[in-house]
Amino acid sequence: MRVLLIGGLLLAASPVLAQQPMPVPGKAEVSRVAAGTYSVDPDHTQAIFTVDHMGFTPLSGMIAGAKGALTIDPAHPGQAKVDVTFDVNNIEGGVEEFTHHLKTPDFFDAEKYPTIHFVSTKVVASGTHATITGNLTIHGVTKPVTLDATFMGAGTNPMNKKGYIGFYGKTTIRRSDFGVGKYVPLVSDSVKLTLHAGFIRE
Repeated sequence: MRVLLIGGLLLAASPVLAQQPMPVPGKAEVSRVAAGTYSVDPDHTQAIFTVDHMGFTPLSGMIAGAKGALTIDPAHPGQAKVDVTFDVNNIEGGVEEFTHHLKTPDFFDAEKYPTIHFVSTKVVASGTHATITGNLTIHGVTKPVTLDATFMGAGTNPMNKKGYIGFYGKTTIRRSDFGVGKYVPLVSDSVKLTLHAGFIRE
């Protein structure tokens, strides 16, 4: 009886056991990158910022839902152009009170300055890494910044059957340079930025 029970369970499970895991569609292979213009994937593009809160803890927030485009040719990576805009009203601080405070004139002043904009001016690429210099506009102030970027992967997105490319990058800025210097030094002037950027081929 026990043997029959075990055999029945194995037969019932056989369709599941026979299923093969779906391979990961993206790989960090430059040969997979198709030349052209890609639109920002707003669902998978994020800007994450981290400050030192009173010397006690790091404190992070995030902005998602970006718009923009990347133009790239793997044969001439130094000619790549990226232009991305974030809506400050999409900012998230993790709790409602903090999120609201970030949007006030104490910080980003979302009503008066509703967007954050980055546009590249120079790209120096080597393999899967690149240094991207550009102009960053926050709170109505534009300053040059340099991103240390890494190519995450490229391929065909199985959800929409379109070409896809993704990167992540990091840099450090001083928020007082952009007129967002309230509460320094209780909240650090230095801000670590981490960017997750996904692009869909047009």
